[in-house]
Parts: sequence; structure tokens; C-alpha cells
Amino acid sequence: MSKSISAIQLGIVWQRLTGLMDEVAQTFVRTSFSVVVRENWDLACSLMDAEGRVFAQSSRSIPSFLGTMPRTLAAILKRHPKSSLEAGDVLISNDPWMGTGHLNDITMVRPIFRGSELVAFVGSTFHTVDIGGAPSPFARDSFEEGLCIPALKIVRRGEENADVIAFLAENLREPQETLGDIRAQFAAYELAQGKLLGMLQDEGIDDLKLVTDQILARSERSMRTMLEAVPDGEFSDEVTADGFDHPLTICCTIRKHGSEITVDYAGTDAQVDKPINSVMNFTFSYSAYAIKCAFDPSAPNNDGGLRPVTILAPEGCLVNPTRPAPVWGRHLSGHYLPFAIFGALSKIIPERIVADSGSPIWNVYFKGTDRLRRKFVKMFFMSGGYGARSSSDGPSCLSFPTNVANSPIEQFENQAPMLITEKRLLTDSGGAGRLRGGLGQRLSFRSLSPDPLTFMIRHERVQHPPRGFLGGLPGAPGVDRVDGERIAGKTVMTLRQGQLLSFDTPGGGGMYAPAEREPAALQRDLRDEVVSANAAQRDYGLSAAQATAALAAGRATK
Repeated sequence: MSKSISAIQLGIVWQRLTGLMDEVAQTFVRTSFSVVVRENWDLACSLMDAEGRVFAQSSRSIPSFLGTMPRTLAAILKRHPKSSLEAGDVLISNDPWMGTGHLNDITMVRPIFRGSELVAFVGSTFHTVDIGGAPSPFARDSFEEGLCIPALKIVRRGEENADVIAFLAENLREPQETLGDIRAQFAAYELAQGKLLGMLQDEGIDDLKLVTDQILARSERSMRTMLEAVPDGEFSDEVTADGFDHPLTICCTIRKHGSEITVDYAGTDAQVDKPINSVMNFTFSYSAYAIKCAFDPSAPNNDGGLRPVTILAPEGCLVNPTRPAPVWGRHLSGHYLPFAIFGALSKIIPERIVADSGSPIWNVYFKGTDRLRRKFVKMFFMSGGYGARSSSDGPSCLSFPTNVANSPIEQFENQAPMLITEKRLLTDSGGAGRLRGGLGQRLSFRSLSPDPLTFMIRHERVQHPPRGFLGGLPGAPGVDRVDGERIAGKTVMTLRQGQLLSFDTPGGGGMYAPAEREPAALQRDLRDEVVSANAAQRDYGLSAAQATAALAAGRATK
């Protein structure tokens, strides 16, 4: 068997590993039960070596899950040392401080053995809508937020642990869906193990560490090269979240020296007694993701590319809370972190950053009984506008920094007693600029249930809209309404049959001064009703006559 690996063989193996993990993710999705996995792709799959380092992952994955998974594995191994693991074991946890930051994300890992040798771990994380309890935007601690699963063996030597399955089933409203998604991962793990061991045999690789060391070293070298090309210095920014009782401030300072970079959140507001706190795992993941996007977006994602990155946050602050802080909506602060980082980096690499997007991502939870009087809990994702980039307008209704897919309307209506009466782009919602922010959207839901339904929302960017960068204007703030009357962005309410619930998601921020926008681009915006004549006058400085002429010119080219 080979004791070394050539660059050519490494490239082949690296590509095979990526393809392997994409096949694993597809297996999970195709055998899953929930819309959140099957349609939204709220999941991630990773391969970690025997040392717990991520070296391969599925191409289509939630960024935060990929960053947290090796940290979850490290925490699990403290409770279940490698010496206690056997072939066929699967370990599970959703502990927020061990995992992705809230109870609704379940992470599982399976050791992969070649004979008696532990060679790797395959892991996956997915979002489950139902995790028991009564999740609320007003929870005061994590105990109110649902069922916490400590690090346990859900499968022992290939056999399901009936005790773990039983306590999960007893605490869930829809155990068939959640347990169906869990078992779908068992099938994916079988595939991963067979494919990995087969590949090692095909390639004559006796020691997987030969591969992982090279992959991680090359990725680290790529990131360091990109960092060294940027001037050293210290750069700061801060963003304001709507919060609950009062706005919350996230402070970010970036210190870049040579091939090392540090992101420091000192000065950020203290943790609060509302479920908006972001645990350190989640904070690390979305901070590292933003650095990766800005400096080395084309290199494969693995632990090597993160070695030059240090993330700091004071213990007890909004983005590094201590137990038992409520964390269910950790994205309500965590999704702001890339924009705080981009705001700081706009001072040195404006060509590589994105203006504020209409995120943290919006969603709505519905709970009640369906047409057959069965209890249900369903979630619907809604994306706002993407921020403008230095080279193009921001796309409309596209999520960032998370990359969950849109919820199919037909799927949702088939599963819940609701009718979606409207889904359309919102004119003037994108921030003006030489490069314009993407548009938000309006989605309206009418209840068809004869029984009252409960809905829960926890929306940001209602009071503080997405910012524009470098002279660009902010996007439009979001708005929530019931029967046309505005409601709070974080609330739990009852919806009766026939009532209409509407959401206007925020638009993305613009970039550079609006006066610099190309006339042809503004003509297209007017023609396509992306920008109104009033906004063309207000934001782009056109006179009424110029706006009318630009609109006519746009229509003439249609």
C-alpha cells in the first residue's frame, strides 16, 4: 500500500471525496420525511478524519452546520471517548452549546472503521421543526425551548437504541417526521462508509491521514496567500439589531497581520433574556464563513482554510452567551455577523464584500390541527433581498448568509390548512445605489382551518433596515400584518378562519452613490417596476420630467 500520495492522485481523490459527500447528502434528502430537509435543504454532511478535522463536505450545505460539526464531534468525544466506540455506533445530540446553537438542529456522527482501525467520522446536521416544548420568541431560558438531547448513542453496533427512540417519540408532536429524517441519515451513513472504504482500496491508500494532511495544508496555504495580499491594519464596524425591548449593538473589530486575521466582538451588548443569543459555535461558524467568502471563496471548505482565523467574543455577551440563556432564535444575532465583518472590510477590500441583505432570514411557524384534526407544526421560509455586490445588483428574494432554499407553495398548502394568496416582488424595496440592492417580497397566508391556528414570528430588520455600503442607500424595512393591520415583528398570535397574514420581507442595501447608476440600468428598473418614478426622483435625483423620459425609454426597449 502507498505511503505517499502524488499531487495528481491527491486531486483525483479530493474530487472523489466531494462527489462522495454530495451523494451522501442526496441520499439523505431523497429518503427524508420533512419539507425542511427535502425542499429547503436545511442540512449539512461532512467527513472528518480520526482526529476530528473536517476534510470533505457536501457542496450544498448550510454554512453554520459545516463550521459547528467538528466542534460538536469534539464535545461528543469528551463524553464518549474513541475507545468506547464500536462499528455501527451512531451518536446524537442537539445541545445548543455543543452543536449549532439551538435545539431544533440535530447533529449525529458515525465512526467509520476499517477492520479494528477508526479511520474517519461521517456527520450530518438537520433542522427539525418540532423538538417538543413550546418554543416562543419570549422564552426566558433554554429550558423553555424544547427537548435537549445530551450526547447519546442512538444506534449501538448497528441496532437502534430503543430507549433513546422512545423518549424522542414521547416528546414530539410529529415523531414520524423527525424520526423519519433521523433514520434517513442512517441510510446515508451506510453509503458514506461503503464509498469511503471502497475509494481507499481503489486508490491504494493505507493511511487516510496522508490525504487529510495534504488537503488541510493546501487549503491553509491558499487562505494565507490571500490574506497576505491585503494590507495589514485594524478595522471596525457595528450593526444594530431590532432586539426586543430595545435595540442591540454588535461591535466588530478586525485585526489583520500578515497571514493571520482576528475577528473580535468586544463591546457587543450583553446577552439578554430573550431567545436572540448566538452561542460561540454559531458565532464562530458565521464569522469564519464571512472571512472565507471575502478572502478565499473558491478554495474548498475544510478545517485547513480556517487555521489562520481567530474569532473572539467576551463570555456573557450577545454572541457568546452562558447557559441557560435562551437561544432558539440565535440567527437573529448570528446572521448579522457577516455584515459587521463586511462593514469593517469595506475599508480595505470593498470589491469583495456584500451590502446588508434582508436577513436574518424570515420564517413563520404555524401550529394547530390539520383537515383531519391531526396536530401539526409547520415552518415556512421567506427570503428578503440580497445586498448589492461591487460588480452587480443584488438578487431579489435570495437568502444570505444562510442558503436555505425557498419553501414550495404547493407543498406547504398540501400539508397545512392554509392558502397562499399572494407572492410578489416589492417595488422600491431594494436600496438605491450605483449597484442596487435586491428586492424583498410579499407573501400572504389565509387560514382555511375551522379551528384557530397559532402562528409565531421573530423577524428582524423591521426597525433597522439593511444598510447600504460606500454611499449606497438602505433597503426597505420589513413589515408584518394581520388583515392589513401592522403587528409586532416578534409575536405569537391566533389566526382564525378567513384571516389574512401578510409579510413584506426587507430589501437589500445598495452600494455606492445612487447618482452614479447607469441611465440604462435605471431605465430597466423603471420599465420592470423595480423602481417607481417617485423613487427615481427621491433616491436617484431625477426630475419628474427625467423620470418620465427614463420610463418611456425603458418601455421602448422592451
